[in-house]
Amino acid sequence: MGKRRKGARGTEAKIRGEAGSIYRTILRRRKPSLSLPIRSLDNVRYNPKVGYFEIGRKRKERTLTVNTAKTFAQSLKMMSLSIDLLRGDDIATKREAYYVSKNWGDARFDEQTESDAVMDDVEALFEVNREQLGFIPEEKGGEVAGRLTVIDRDPDTGRALKIDCTRFGSGAYSIPISVEDLGFRTNASFILAIETAGMFQRLVKHNFWKKANCILVSMGGVPTRACRRFIRRLADERKIPVYAFVDGDPYGITNIYRTLKVGSGNAAHINKFFCVPQARYLGVTPQDIIEFKLKDATHPLKEVDIKRARDALSNDPFIMRELAWQQAIEQMIEMGVRVEQQAFAKHDLNYVIDVYLPKKLRNPEKFLP
Repeated sequence: MGKRRKGARGTEAKIRGEAGSIYRTILRRRKPSLSLPIRSLDNVRYNPKVGYFEIGRKRKERTLTVNTAKTFAQSLKMMSLSIDLLRGDDIATKREAYYVSKNWGDARFDEQTESDAVMDDVEALFEVNREQLGFIPEEKGGEVAGRLTVIDRDPDTGRALKIDCTRFGSGAYSIPISVEDLGFRTNASFILAIETAGMFQRLVKHNFWKKANCILVSMGGVPTRACRRFIRRLADERKIPVYAFVDGDPYGITNIYRTLKVGSGNAAHINKFFCVPQARYLGVTPQDIIEFKLKDATHPLKEVDIKRARDALSNDPFIMRELAWQQAIEQMIEMGVRVEQQAFAKHDLNYVIDVYLPKKLRNPEKFLP
């Protein structure tokens, strides 16, 4: 057995405590129940002083009845599987956990969506992140290039492995699925989180990180939990700012950037681990379309874009608390267009490197919150 992951004993103790309570309730011939927070945007609050979505007080009770027997059993079996993983210093992907359930008899899952939902409930119940329970995502964590040395560990010897992110040539360091035990060394001035892999590759190709003394992180769309956790830990530990560079459209703003900065409604119980409250929005902004003469390189807003923008203005706790964002989104709706990161190629393929980013980075205090 290898070295147990950080916090494993504490998580195991929480699970055993809940299981013990259920056992004692049954011995008293009473119906046991699980009190779970409701995971939705309707049950979150946003306090700028905290910096991320927090779970509200609304809860649901899962009481053992004839109708809930299967789901209740599945919840207990998922907790038991987590104990096994923690004690054996092992991991299971969400897909593997689904297949493990095929040995659970009548408690097995018919579809992975059911397994994922129960796993999320267990995560919320104990107020820990999924990785602390031993469960890992399938998706890749993101890529990194620039002035950063990542300190990892050799799994066989336990010796430190120093990974220099400036020495990957035309490639980049891949963020692992679990980043809790990584160390960081850097003298970078900031972290630039980039939405698209194509823009990330352009900045890497031309060594923008060297010119700007920064760390480049490719989010690849909505950033994975591992990617967000990596950025958060790096920013916290090295005390450096985070700037987001995404497409100027409602999805880029209200899904990609919002998720990076304050988290999401259905994951509010663990946003404190995975969001990056110190992030600021570099661009692309609606005002950039005007200032950098991009109007003829834009695309009309679709109905789904307009709906997403208006929903954010009326329902998103983060947008509703930030006047600057309300004004920017209203401006986008009024202009009726969206703009992509690659639109700067209208002027020149490297205009974004030679003109746009240097000009924007001279005034980070003007970035949207």
